[in-house]
Amino acid sequence: MTTQSNQKSHLYTLMTVWFFWSFVAASNGILIPLFKEKFGLEQWQAQLVDFAFYIAYTVGSILYFIVSSVIKSDILNRIGYKNGIVYGLIISALGTLLFYPAAEMKSFPLLLSALFIVGLGFSLQQTSTQPFMIALGPPETGSHRINLGGAVNNLGGTIGPVIISFAIFGSIAADAAKNATIESVKLPYLILGALFVLLAIFFKVSKLPRITNDEEVEIGTGVLKYPQLVLGMIAIFMYVGVEVTIGSNLGEYLKVTQGLDSSQISHYVSMFWGSMMIGRWTASISNFEVSPTTKKLLTVLVPFVAFAIVLGVNALHGSDMSDLYSYAICVIIMIGAFFYCDEKPVRTLLVFSGLGAVAMLIGVLASGTVTLFAFISGGLFCSVLWPCIFSLGTAGLGKYTNQGSAYMIMMICGGAVMPVLQGIAADTIGIKQSYFVPIICFAYLVFFGIRVQGVLKKQGLDFDNAVVKGGKGGH
Repeated sequence: MTTQSNQKSHLYTLMTVWFFWSFVAASNGILIPLFKEKFGLEQWQAQLVDFAFYIAYTVGSILYFIVSSVIKSDILNRIGYKNGIVYGLIISALGTLLFYPAAEMKSFPLLLSALFIVGLGFSLQQTSTQPFMIALGPPETGSHRINLGGAVNNLGGTIGPVIISFAIFGSIAADAAKNATIESVKLPYLILGALFVLLAIFFKVSKLPRITNDEEVEIGTGVLKYPQLVLGMIAIFMYVGVEVTIGSNLGEYLKVTQGLDSSQISHYVSMFWGSMMIGRWTASISNFEVSPTTKKLLTVLVPFVAFAIVLGVNALHGSDMSDLYSYAICVIIMIGAFFYCDEKPVRTLLVFSGLGAVAMLIGVLASGTVTLFAFISGGLFCSVLWPCIFSLGTAGLGKYTNQGSAYMIMMICGGAVMPVLQGIAADTIGIKQSYFVPIICFAYLVFFGIRVQGVLKKQGLDFDNAVVKGGKGGH
């Protein structure tokens, strides 16, 4: 039986892989304008960069089920979560290698294929990592451990675009893409591939336990009989969709409504993604063994430290961040929500989804800075939703846990679909009014929180009550 100290060590090892998921995903925003200019693409064609990356999660999950059916055994239960991560890293490394010939041939389809393969590897990594983290402690506190991974994830998302931009363009200036070529992507992604290989070796030699599902695992679609999983799949689709679509359409909102050009909008978009980091860093405090007084103090201090880091990174980019200082008001509202939620996963899901819906509604109805801050604050309220949804959606699945995890990862395709839907809405009724799409997404997440709580209670599972009974210290 693993000790609490070993569990901590295993958790920190698993956290390392989270960094690269957001590092690459956020860096796609650097590739989109570069490819659009160099290949002479339409805007919808340039958006295929994100589409190729996110749709890979769905394809990866489908392949997971096909292979499991062919071998008549659940893949992860045969190879273990640890090896699933290792093989996923190797697949992603192969994708980065494809950047070299794709750039040499100046082939946009081949570059999309490279991103697709990277995403395919990420699909297997995520399917393996998240149930692994939940298995390292009580299921009712699984969302806390996933939040810790999310904190590292968003650190990668904050610095990834800056590093990739500098590596490709030799500068982090907004207009540096004009002097770049398609061949500029070769070296950064080869280095990224080498890092994937090194990380795979690190995981292979690590002392992570070989965890599999103890129960007799079934393959196929049997897991769909669990309503929490079906509701959770839709919730993941809506969550990833709302997270990506708010950020993807923010630049267009600023251009249309405030007349800003590309060089003037980057720090606003960065603050949206930085808001994800602010929230997840705050949520990760639950994983550390500190006194209640210290925890309360950190809940106030950590968000502002993260806020300062986001401001600082953008200041290095040459952006004037003074107009975002008053965004601290939104951070204070988020801190209040954390105290009220008291680490309870269902309450957290309901409160943060509700605040997200209200923020989007304020954004649509208000104007000027209020609208801008309302839309950006969507990042704060999205920040802690994934672990709540994932842990609640896979709760009580038993022998279907691996299968349920793969189904949940499949629904990351919401990040490919919802931005397109909001784009269509923007073309039809205007960019500001198109933010009714995120309102609908958040509204479903509120419904999910209410519904799944009832479903799980009928199965004898009450996560919020279990957190209270079990205490809220470290794990």
